[in-house]
Amino acid sequence: MKKSNDIQSRRKQLKLRITIVILIFLLAAIGLGVHVVQNYIPSREHMSLTEYYGQPSDGEMVVVLGTDIMEERALKSGDQIYLPQTMVSTYLNQRYYWDSANQQILYATPSALENYPASESGDGDVWLKDGTVYLNLALVQKYTDLDTYTYEDPSRIVIQHEFTGINTATVQKDTSVRYRGGIKSPILTDVSKGDTLIYMQALEDWVQVSTLDGYIGYVQKKVLSDMETTDFERSFEKEDYTYLTMDDKVNMTWHQITNTDANAYFADMTANVSGLNVISPTWFYIQDTSGNLGDLSSADYVTQAHQKGYKVWGLVDNFTADVSTTETLSQLASRQNIIKHLVQTAANIGMDGINVDFESLSEDAGPHFLEFLRELSIECHKNNLVLSVDNPVPEDFTSHYDRREQGLVVDYVVIMGYDEHYVGSDAGSVASLPWVEQGVEDTLAEVPAQRTILAIPFYTRLWKTTGGAVTSEAIGMTEAQNVLTENKVETVWDGSISQNYGEYEKDGSTYQIWMEDAQSIAEKVKLIPKYDLAGVAQWRLGFESNDIWSTISENLQSAS
Repeated sequence: MKKSNDIQSRRKQLKLRITIVILIFLLAAIGLGVHVVQNYIPSREHMSLTEYYGQPSDGEMVVVLGTDIMEERALKSGDQIYLPQTMVSTYLNQRYYWDSANQQILYATPSALENYPASESGDGDVWLKDGTVYLNLALVQKYTDLDTYTYEDPSRIVIQHEFTGINTATVQKDTSVRYRGGIKSPILTDVSKGDTLIYMQALEDWVQVSTLDGYIGYVQKKVLSDMETTDFERSFEKEDYTYLTMDDKVNMTWHQITNTDANAYFADMTANVSGLNVISPTWFYIQDTSGNLGDLSSADYVTQAHQKGYKVWGLVDNFTADVSTTETLSQLASRQNIIKHLVQTAANIGMDGINVDFESLSEDAGPHFLEFLRELSIECHKNNLVLSVDNPVPEDFTSHYDRREQGLVVDYVVIMGYDEHYVGSDAGSVASLPWVEQGVEDTLAEVPAQRTILAIPFYTRLWKTTGGAVTSEAIGMTEAQNVLTENKVETVWDGSISQNYGEYEKDGSTYQIWMEDAQSIAEKVKLIPKYDLAGVAQWRLGFESNDIWSTISENLQSAS
C-alpha cells in the first residue's frame, strides 16, 4: 500500500514539474512574442493629419510647397484659392510686383507690363485682406509652371514647382511613409510599388522623402531604388526673353561727361583710341524722386561716334546727392518717367543702347530696381536698344542686386572689376587679379558668360600714410607713371596680384601705388577669353596711356 502511494506521489510531482516547465515555456513564448511585436512588427497606427499639418482657421488652407509645410496660409473664397503674394514672390515667381501706391499687382512680361487691380473681397485676381496681398491661384498659374493638389481634413493645397534636376527614387514594394524613421512611428500615407518619391536625405536605414501629393516623412531604404536625378516633362509655355547682343566681343569705354560743353571734346578724346566698338557717355542722371532726368546728350556726338564705327550706349546714374533711389524707383510714375525720357531721347538722337549705373543700392531698393529693369527692358527691346547694367563685384552685402534676375531681363550684365580698395579703406590695389577673377567666377554662377562684360580700371590710387592716417587720390596711368619718374621709384612686379608695386618716402609721409599699366591690364583682359565673356569695358576714357588700346585688342583677339 505504501509503495502504491509513493508511486502516485511521484506521478503528481512529475505532472507538477511538467506543468511548471510548460508554463515557463508559455511565458517565454509570450515574452518573445511581446518582444517581437514591440520591436519587429511595424505599427499600423496612422497619424492624425490635423496634428501633422495643423488646423487652419475657417477660410484658410495649409500650404505644402515642394518639400516644406509653410507657416503662411492660403485663403479660400468660394471655389477660388489665393496665395500670399510674399510667398509667391519669394518661392515661386518674383515678378509679381506689388504697386502699393496704385493698389495693384504689376507683372512685366518680356513684351508688356500687365496690371491687376486689387479688390477687398475674394472675387478677383488680387485680394487685399487686412493689409496682406493675396494672388488668385489662376493668376499665379498664368505665368508660373506649377502642379497643384487640393485636399480636405484639413483643408490644404500642395504645390510642386521644381521639375528639373530633382533627386528621386522609385518604390520597389508597397510600403508606408512614416512620420519619423522607425517602424513604430505612425504612418502618414501608404505608397505603392512603382510610385516616384522625392529623395531628400538618407539616414542609416531610412530615407527622408516627399510624396508628390504633399507628405514629407520616412521610408525604409531597402524598399527604394537608388537615387537618380530626374527632369519631369512639362507642357507649360512661357514667353522667353530674347537678347540684343553684338556678334563681336564688346570693347566699351565710359566717357565721363559733366556738362554739355564736354561733348565737343569727343574727337580729341578718341583720337588715339583703337579697337573700340562701344562708347558710353555719362549723359543722364536722376534729378528728383519724380523721375525727372538731367540730360547732357548730344545728337552731334552720336553722329561722330557712328562715323568712327562706335555704338553709343547712353549712361544713366543715381549719383545726385539727396535724391533717394529707393523712393524714386518704388513709384510706377517715376520709373515710367525715367524710361520715357531715355527711350524718347535715344530715338531723337540715334542712340544704340542704354547703360544703367545705379550704385550703392540699399537692400530695400532691390525689388524696385529689378522692376525698373524689367519695365525698361520692355521699352528698350521695342525700340531696338541694347540694355546693359553695371554691378559691383559680388559680395554678400550686394546679393539684393540679384544678378540672376538681371541676367534674365537685360542684354548685358557688366562687372565693375575695381574699387577693391577705395577712399576710406586701407591702402591696397584697386583691382588685384585674384579679386577680379573671383568676381568673374561669382558673377558667372548667376549670369551667362556670353552676356557678361568685365569692366577694368584705367586708374589707380596714390596712397599717402602720415602718422597712421591714410588718404588716397585716383590718378590715371600717365600721371601715375609721372609720379614714379619724378620720385625715382622703381616698381617691383607682384605675381600674386599681377601688378607692379612701388613706394617711397616724402616729407614725412609714405606713398604707395599699385600700378595699372599695360602689363596688369593684359592679365585682366586675358580673363575674357579664359571665361568666354562677352567683352571688356573700361573706366574711364582719358585715364589711359596710349599703349593700352593695342594691349586690349591683342588680348581680346584670342576670344574671337
